[in-house]
Amino acid sequence: MKNIKNDFRSFASDNNSGIDPQVLKAIIDANENHCIGYGDDPYTKKLITLLKERFNDSIVPFLTFNGTGANTLALKQVLKPYQSVICAETAHINVDETSAPENIVGCKILPVKTKDGKLTINDIKPFLSVKNDIHHSQPKVVAISNSTEVGTVYNKKELKNLADFCHENDLILYCDGARIANAAVSLNSDLKEITLDVGLDIWTIGGTKNGLMCGEILIFANENIAEGFQFLQKTGLQLASKMRYLSAQFLEYFEDNLWEKNAKNANKMAQIFAKKLNKFKNIKFAYPVEANGIFIKIDRKYIEKLLEKYFFYIWDEQENIIRLMTSFDTKESDIDSFIDYLSKIYDEKNI
Repeated sequence: MKNIKNDFRSFASDNNSGIDPQVLKAIIDANENHCIGYGDDPYTKKLITLLKERFNDSIVPFLTFNGTGANTLALKQVLKPYQSVICAETAHINVDETSAPENIVGCKILPVKTKDGKLTINDIKPFLSVKNDIHHSQPKVVAISNSTEVGTVYNKKELKNLADFCHENDLILYCDGARIANAAVSLNSDLKEITLDVGLDIWTIGGTKNGLMCGEILIFANENIAEGFQFLQKTGLQLASKMRYLSAQFLEYFEDNLWEKNAKNANKMAQIFAKKLNKFKNIKFAYPVEANGIFIKIDRKYIEKLLEKYFFYIWDEQENIIRLMTSFDTKESDIDSFIDYLSKIYDEKNI
């Protein structure tokens, strides 16, 4: 281990960043003596109390190892095999979870093509025409992500309108909150204002992408929706035995709003990055930069040259769109290094 040198920095994903030093210290501090396992420890009990104080006493929170586990089990909790979930075609549950929802939940996914990764009421309405038709899967859940997979953000009005429409039509509104901290910072809101207050039924609070080692919080708005989930959590392989280490991270995450501080840096760096990229002619932004994701369309020859030095993902092979993600620990010097290299390989006439 001591012989491994790691000076790797990238804009590929906020999953690639390390652990916030405060969170790492919280894990170390929790590593003292023994605790009862499976959530019956003082750290988890304190976290549940804190969450109920921050949101409402009615909520029912659970800790999972990762986002795919949280998403899949949340859907399994509220969907019967003959029911379906409506989501944007870019949604993580549709393209990045290796069919986990279909495989484990047994449900049908109904993806919708969107211009900005966000669902609207008009996107959902056409699916309701098959309700009670025995020959069709029955829509039951509307699943959104905030921020979305293309870096855009649902504002409070959009969320409230979606929730009201869902409830009027006997639908459940679920939010994948892997980057919900970035969405809240973008809207200058706290987490409650864009979840419980706007009418979400189920949501997650991501930690892994914002400075934690691992872990997501899955929250049900009330006990009726959450009934029996503790058994599903166990059978779904998401019940941590040494849960104190997950909980200790989130306790530190909420202490002095570390979640907000980390997301603010990621979002700020994305804005700085976007401004510096904007000086290059023939680089087009595929989506507005509203959180910590930047999607640019750039000539293929530059993509190949950039990949020689930097690791990132090509979002759309046909359109030559690449994704650049900033993180809680991104520095402006990281951005400047990328920009300097891009300037060197770019045709001068295009700068």
